[in-house]
Amino acid sequence: MFRKIIYNDNAPSTILVRLMVGAVFLSEGIQKFMFPDQLGVGRFAKIGLPDPAFLAPFAGSFEIICGFLVIAGFMTRLAAIPLLCVITVAIATTKVQFFHDNGFWAMLHESRTDWAMLTGIIFLIIKGSGKWSVDNLLWNK
Repeated sequence: MFRKIIYNDNAPSTILVRLMVGAVFLSEGIQKFMFPDQLGVGRFAKIGLPDPAFLAPFAGSFEIICGFLVIAGFMTRLAAIPLLCVITVAIATTKVQFFHDNGFWAMLHESRTDWAMLTGIIFLIIKGSGKWSVDNLLWNK
């Protein structure tokens, strides 16, 4: 089971997806702490999430930790699972209402980063961490 989790196809190009996904989540997690009124607790309260004082730092912490793990390529598949949950909740809590209020095309424009992150995470869960990763150095010898 563990081999299935850490196995990857050794594609060198996977690092591009890892860097993109990891950097976006890492920076978004940091910003939840730097700008709590706009992007952290205040934003979570504005969109109606329960217990925003707990949930915003909780989500931000996962984004920082898992974003860093994805960048490094360490336990990439496992690190991607919480990020999949985070982006799914983000789409469900913000983009569904935006779609209802503004229509399909406006929602697609507004959520382009969310969809890119969602597909990037799914790619990493399927493919693994790639050739240039800690996983590859440690496990695929």
